[in-house]
Amino acid sequence: MTISFGARPRAVLALLGTLGLSLAAAASPANAADGAPTTPTQLFNGYRNCSTDADRPTYLSALGNVVVEGIPGTTDATGNSPLSVRYQAWPVADPSRTETVTHDRATPGDEARSLLPGDMLADGQTYAWRAQTVAGDAASDWSAPCYVTIDDTRPASTPSVTSPNYPPNRWNQGGDPVRFTLSANGDDDVTGFQFSWTQPVPVIVLADFGDHGVPRPRDVYADSAHFVRADAPGGSATVDLVPPYGGGGTLSVQSLDRALNPSDTASYSFLVGNTAPTITPSDPSPEFGDTTTFTLRPDAGLQSRSPVVSYSVHTFNGPDGDRTFDVVAAADGTATTELTIDGITGEHVTVTSRSANGWVSDPTFWDIDYDTTPTVASEVYPEDGSGGGAGVPGTFTFTPKVQGVVSYTYAFDTEPEATVAAGADGTASVDWAPDSAGSHSLEVYATTRSGIRLLAYDYSFTVN
Repeated sequence: MTISFGARPRAVLALLGTLGLSLAAAASPANAADGAPTTPTQLFNGYRNCSTDADRPTYLSALGNVVVEGIPGTTDATGNSPLSVRYQAWPVADPSRTETVTHDRATPGDEARSLLPGDMLADGQTYAWRAQTVAGDAASDWSAPCYVTIDDTRPASTPSVTSPNYPPNRWNQGGDPVRFTLSANGDDDVTGFQFSWTQPVPVIVLADFGDHGVPRPRDVYADSAHFVRADAPGGSATVDLVPPYGGGGTLSVQSLDRALNPSDTASYSFLVGNTAPTITPSDPSPEFGDTTTFTLRPDAGLQSRSPVVSYSVHTFNGPDGDRTFDVVAAADGTATTELTIDGITGEHVTVTSRSANGWVSDPTFWDIDYDTTPTVASEVYPEDGSGGGAGVPGTFTFTPKVQGVVSYTYAFDTEPEATVAAGADGTASVDWAPDSAGSHSLEVYATTRSGIRLLAYDYSFTVN
């Protein structure tokens, strides 16, 4: 399970209400446990590690609540009797204001979560808290105190974002990573930055959860693709980033304080000239069913900055749906690939290149349109015309527009579908007699020897 929070709200608080936690002014006796209670271990606050150093407290955005937790136990490792976990908290500046909350009926070996009372937590104040296991009338020693500083105030300043090699409001040659300088503008509350190519900036994930509900706190700054520490409180940071697509982009940036409260979002947009590769078929006008070799060549400016190492080829509306595959480039950045032209509404191909440094180019496109519906003809019952009569048979001839057709599947009006084999020339004929005058219809589609069902054709006529 993963718990995360966004810019301000904490969804975890609603979750805690479902965990059977209780707040009380004093400990509630638990059932008699097996063995003597032991001091809780695995202490966390706000799903972050407990700090036992009063000079280096954990900074938390409480928003009225702080989640505290620890694992209770007894000297009898086989015991399963419910326990209670008692939590005491007090302001470091005034230890006489101690308050106590209890998690009743905790499971030995599992994290027992509770909430410190929100009315005692003040922005900017440091608090200590400790935990104790209670079993009936017996209680363990208290844990060493954990220290937290409440920080509910977001950074006051929006960061500034600049780039020396991709200035805004002009076209830039793509291919090099974009160098960004992120600055807190002297706001000493800021210790780092979060950035993203998407908007809004994704929520920050505080921790994953393992066995027995034990949090595994994340160091968000270990994710260098989205976070970077400032060189000093209120300072700056430099990152080199490759945009996820060609044509420029917009980077969104937030400053973060020690409690990971985000500032308002700053954005930096820049433009990149077209870096699309070229795609050239060996046959400029292939027909349906042909296999054609395509040569892929990189943009010269892109190739000069970082060699193209591969291409991503995406085809649309094929018999098996859309398809994407990679093609490895030669040392000069070129590549070849064979494509069978088998899209039932035409062939549509998109290609992007990827450079050695990860730069993805703009896409290039190649398209060819053709018609795969059969031609339908009848002398007795001409299309959009009238003829024949009730009970009068007519012959309907099916002729392909593409190669490789082996059969036709058809249905008159609401009758069940039927299939007729095509001759060596790809044509077929069926005889049919209407049972009534008026409007009638015929739907027919062809199937190729490779099993591709082509587009259907609707043929309408009137019976005299």
